[in-house]
Amino acid sequence: MVGVFDNEFDLVKAFDKIKAKGTKIKEVYTPYPIHEILIGMGKKTRITHAAFFYGLFGALTVLGGMYYAAVISWPLNFGGKPFNTFPSFIVVTIVATILIVTLFTLFTFSARAKIFPGKKAEIVDYRATDDKFVMVVDSDTKEIESILKENGATEVF
Repeated sequence: MVGVFDNEFDLVKAFDKIKAKGTKIKEVYTPYPIHEILIGMGKKTRITHAAFFYGLFGALTVLGGMYYAAVISWPLNFGGKPFNTFPSFIVVTIVATILIVTLFTLFTFSARAKIFPGKKAEIVDYRATDDKFVMVVDSDTKEIESILKENGATEVF
């Protein structure tokens, strides 16, 4: 059963009442994140942990690569240059780390969300990306339908 809402407040009221009944809510589609819904659905993400490790890996790799190139593989000794020119590596390391974190996090998110080129999108209601709030409930009883309508659902199908 699908309920379409005009605003987030009605959606959250209906969401809470359906959760209190013990009915499983399959998915909720909103034009922007609603924290009460995310917490109520029990969706937790560890992408921040992955991004941290990608940044650590990226920074160490970039620093190691620049150190190897400038100090070990091809040391240029001219004009009183110190043995290790670490301060000159900082800006490049920061920029390269940001690039690595962005790309690897994008790929991780895409893999976890099963998003890939050519995938056919499963769209319940096209208005969910525009201005409507859509809740998909794993039940089709009259009781759930009345809860949706009583709490502001403009459409139930």
